[in-house]
Amino acid sequence: MSSTLFREQKRAFCAEEVRADFPILDTCVRQNKPLVYLDNAATTQKPTAVIEAIDDYYRRNNANIHRAVHHLSERATIAYDAAREKVRGFLGARSATEIIFTRGTTESINLVASSYGGSTLKPGDTILVSFLEHHSNIVPWQLIAQRTGASLQVIPMDNRGVLDMEAARQQLASGTVKILAITHVSNALGTVNPVSDLIKLAHQHGAVVLVDGAQAVQHFPVDVSELDADFYAFSGHKIYGPTGIGVLYGKEKLLESMPPYQGGGDMISSVTFEKSTWNELPSKFEAGTPDIAGAIGLGAALDYLTAFDLQEIAAHELDILQYCIDRLSELPAVQLIGNAPARAGAVSFVVDGVHPHDIGTFLDRDGVAIRTGHHCAQPIMDFFQIAATARASFALYNSRSDVDALCESLKRTITLFS
Repeated sequence: MSSTLFREQKRAFCAEEVRADFPILDTCVRQNKPLVYLDNAATTQKPTAVIEAIDDYYRRNNANIHRAVHHLSERATIAYDAAREKVRGFLGARSATEIIFTRGTTESINLVASSYGGSTLKPGDTILVSFLEHHSNIVPWQLIAQRTGASLQVIPMDNRGVLDMEAARQQLASGTVKILAITHVSNALGTVNPVSDLIKLAHQHGAVVLVDGAQAVQHFPVDVSELDADFYAFSGHKIYGPTGIGVLYGKEKLLESMPPYQGGGDMISSVTFEKSTWNELPSKFEAGTPDIAGAIGLGAALDYLTAFDLQEIAAHELDILQYCIDRLSELPAVQLIGNAPARAGAVSFVVDGVHPHDIGTFLDRDGVAIRTGHHCAQPIMDFFQIAATARASFALYNSRSDVDALCESLKRTITLFS
C-alpha cells in the first residue's frame, strides 16, 4: 500500500470503542455514579492522544520558539509550525499564513473587532449580528461601535430559533452594513445558520463576514475557502483540544491590511525608540510567547478527529440529538426551547415548576453532567421570556444510553418536585 493511500485510510467509527480513548469518561462521580458527560458545548473531553502530545512536549521538547538555534527550540518550533499547518488543512485555508493562533474564539473575535473594525468603521456604518449570538460575538462589536461611531443592528429570529432571512436581506441591502458577524451554530439552541447564503448576500453588498465557528467545527466538516468566509474563529477546547488555544482564520489580503492587535516580541520586524515595523503573517498577530503546548495539543486533537470520516461522526451525533429530542418530547413537564429544522450538537429545555439550576443539581447526583443557565446568550433567553434553560450537548463519544440516563434522572427529578 502506498503512503498516500495509507494516509487517506480512515479509522472505523464506533462510539462505544471511541469512549476508551477518553480516560475521564471512566470516572465515577457523586456516590460512585458513572459519569454521563453531556456538557460538550461548554468543553469537550480530551483523548489520550492529546494528553500524551502535551506531556511529550513538556517532557522532551520544552523550549521557546522562533528565538534560538539550539536543538530544543528547533524541535518546539517545528512542532508549533506543524500544528498551524494541520489547522490550515482542517479548515481548507489556502495558506498557513492565514491561520492565527489565539487564546480562543473570544480573543479571535476581539482581534477582528479591534483591528479590522477599529481601522475601517466610521459613523454611519453598521455592524450586523444575529439574535442567536453568544455574548462573545456581541460585546466586542458593541465596544468597537462605541469607539468608532458605528451602529449595531440585529437579524431577528422566530419562535423556532431560526433567523429571518428576509430581514437579513433587507438589512444588508441598505448598503450601510460593513461587517456581518454571525454564529455558524447557536450554542444555546443548536440552530445551524445558513452561513453560506449569508456570506454570499453580505459580499453582494460589500460587507465583510466573520463566522463564529466555536460550535460548528467539531460537528461537521467546514471549508473556509468553499464558504468564502472572510474570517472564521474557533476554540481548541471545544474540539477535543486543550483550553487556552484558539484559531482565527482570515483572508490573507484582509490580515495584511489590518494593524497589529497587540505589541511585543515576535510580532515585530524591527524596533527603535522612534518607530517599529511589523513582522510578516502570521507572526504579526502573535505577540509574545504563544501557547506552544496548546497549539501542539490542538494539532493532536485534529489528527485524532480527522482519523475518522467526519461525515460518519456528524451522522452519529445527529442521531443522538434527534433521539434526545424524541425522548424529552415524551415527558409532559418538559418544554423544548427552539425547534430549528437544521440543528447540531445541543438541545435546550425547561421543566414546569423546576428551576434549571435545580435540574442540573439533581441530575448531577445521578452522575449526569449538563449545563444550566443563560449560556452567555441572554438575548435568546429574553426572547423566549425565560431566565435560563437546561442544555444537553453531544460529542462523538456520546451514545443513546447517555440520553437514556439523562431522561431517567430527569424523570426522578420531576417526580421530586411534583
